[in-house]
Amino acid sequence: MSEPADGANPGAVPPSLPPERTGALVGRFLVDAAVAFVVLSAVGMVAGMAWAAWRAFQVVGQGPGPAPDAQAIAQALGQPGVLAQILMAVLGMSSAALLLYFWRRRADAGERARSRAAARRPSTWAWSLSIGLAVFAGSTLIGWLMRQAGVEPVPSNLPMVEEASQRWPLFLFVFAVVLAPAYEELLFRRVLFGRFLAAGRPWLGLVLSSLAFALVHEVPGLSGNPPLAVLQLWLVYAGMGAAFAWVYRRTGTLWSPIAAHALNNAVALYVHGLV
Repeated sequence: MSEPADGANPGAVPPSLPPERTGALVGRFLVDAAVAFVVLSAVGMVAGMAWAAWRAFQVVGQGPGPAPDAQAIAQALGQPGVLAQILMAVLGMSSAALLLYFWRRRADAGERARSRAAARRPSTWAWSLSIGLAVFAGSTLIGWLMRQAGVEPVPSNLPMVEEASQRWPLFLFVFAVVLAPAYEELLFRRVLFGRFLAAGRPWLGLVLSSLAFALVHEVPGLSGNPPLAVLQLWLVYAGMGAAFAWVYRRTGTLWSPIAAHALNNAVALYVHGLV
C-alpha cells in the first residue's frame, strides 16, 4: 500500500510523458469503478452461496427423523448473521481493492521508496491526526445541524454495527479501525483518486472518487431514509472522502489517509459507546 510521495503533487507523471486527456482519465476511472462493482457483486454472491450451502448442510444433518423438505430448508436457512455479513463485506471490498491495485495501479520501487520517506516525516502524522479529528468534528456538526431541522438519518450499516458491538466488540474494532480503512483507502484513494493525481488532475479525481465513496457507503434504496436524509449521509461520506484524498495528496503516502480514516472510526466508535 505504497505510492508516490513527494511535493504538493507527489503522484505527477514524469515531464516527458504527454498529459492524459480528461475524457480518457474519466473513462479509466469508470472502468476501475465498474471492475470494483463486478468484483464486489461476484464475491458477495459466491460468499452468500457458500454460506447458504453450509447452513443447508447443518439443517439437513440435524439429528434423526424425516428429512426436511425444500420449503422447510429455505425457512431454516434464514439470512446471514452480522458476523457473516461483515466478513463478506471485508472479503468483497478487499478483493476489489487488491485486484485493481495489482492489475491497474501497482506502485513501482521508486514510488514505494518515496512513500516510506513520507511516512518518516513527523508532519505526515500531524496531518493524519488533524484530518482524522476534523472529519469526525465535521460529520458531527453536520449531524447536529440536520437534527435541528428535523432530519436524523439512520446509516444503512448502523443495525449491523450495533449488533456487532454487543456480540463481537473486539472484531468490530478490528474491522472498523484496521481492515476497513486499509482496503477502502487502497481502493478509493490509491486506485481511483491516484489515477487523477498521477495525471495532474487532482481536483477532478477528488470529486469523482469522493462521490464513489459516498455511494458505496449509502446505496440508494437500501434504507428507509427519506431523500433529504440520504443527501445528508452522502454529504458526510463525500466530505470524508475528499478530506482523505487531500491528506493523501498533501503527505504523499497512503499511510496518512489510512491513519486518519482509522482515527475517525475509532473516535466515532468510542463516542457512540460501540466499543
